[in-house]
Amino acid sequence: MAAAATAAAEWQDAERKVLVARKPGFGLPTACPTCLPVLLYLRMSQVPFGIHVDTSFPDADHIPSVEFGDCVAFHNEKGGVIEYLKDENILDLTSKHPSVSYPDVLSTKAMVTTWLADALQYELWVVTDGSIAQDIYFRELSWPIGKILHWKKIRDVKQQLGITKINAAEKEEEIYRKASDAYDALSTRLGDQVYLFGDSPTDVDALFLGHVLFVLNALPTSSLRSHLQKHDNLINFAEHHKVQLLEVDSSLAGSGSSDPSSSSTPRKRASSGRSYKPKPRAKKERTEEEKKFRRRTKYFLATQLVAVLVFLSIMGGVDSSEVDNEYDVDYED
Repeated sequence: MAAAATAAAEWQDAERKVLVARKPGFGLPTACPTCLPVLLYLRMSQVPFGIHVDTSFPDADHIPSVEFGDCVAFHNEKGGVIEYLKDENILDLTSKHPSVSYPDVLSTKAMVTTWLADALQYELWVVTDGSIAQDIYFRELSWPIGKILHWKKIRDVKQQLGITKINAAEKEEEIYRKASDAYDALSTRLGDQVYLFGDSPTDVDALFLGHVLFVLNALPTSSLRSHLQKHDNLINFAEHHKVQLLEVDSSLAGSGSSDPSSSSTPRKRASSGRSYKPKPRAKKERTEEEKKFRRRTKYFLATQLVAVLVFLSIMGGVDSSEVDNEYDVDYED
């Protein structure tokens, strides 16, 4: 309780809240399917915040994060940013619905975070040619590092979804069937309402809206999009809230501005009511600390290159079919 009170007080006192997210793309303020729902949740909560684009660690699992005062809410801790904000009594849209059945909210949320999330992961990493994921996560990385990280992510997603060469077709049918069932249920739940549970939003609305907007804008020819487009009210739901939350003037939406620089560099807290974009500075001689940082960066890149070369030399002697067979055996055990 004391920790929650401290975090809530820090949130109230913070002059600036900052969402650290991946870069924009596909006509969206962030092209990342995990960052977008957090951005929408903050917009639905009518919280003024800035957006800082992290390009240093594009595949990091702690992104998105929200910085406020001396506190940071990370994606890979405490159930994610939205759950952290709820648990710390900072922002909880669902609590504003005293008449809503909490089990209904949980069951609806479960469909979005499991069936639809799995289908989106499948489309993004397994079905497509990889160009969309490459643009979102790995475009800024050097070719060998980005290629290996992409390959590793595909393997991780297949493992997570239980996909092998033997059951691939069966798993695909199951994934799309569950996604279709989820869209049917959500369409029925929404009806002609503005939000899923009435006239004001919950965290489920932010999660689902982020999913729908990503599918419609980033996956234009996918099977998942085809299932989604069978429900006109879900499409209208997304288009309406996209205009309200993403296409209005930033000063009205309370969004602040974007800073495309790396979050690994020092950032000054912006003064109240000002842009988060840092002012240009005159070129000056580097300090000893900056020189040390650059040396460490070069050392890191050098070690990464060595690791890549070692990896490629090892994998060069392994037939790809043998790798796939080993992967399949792991699941049959």
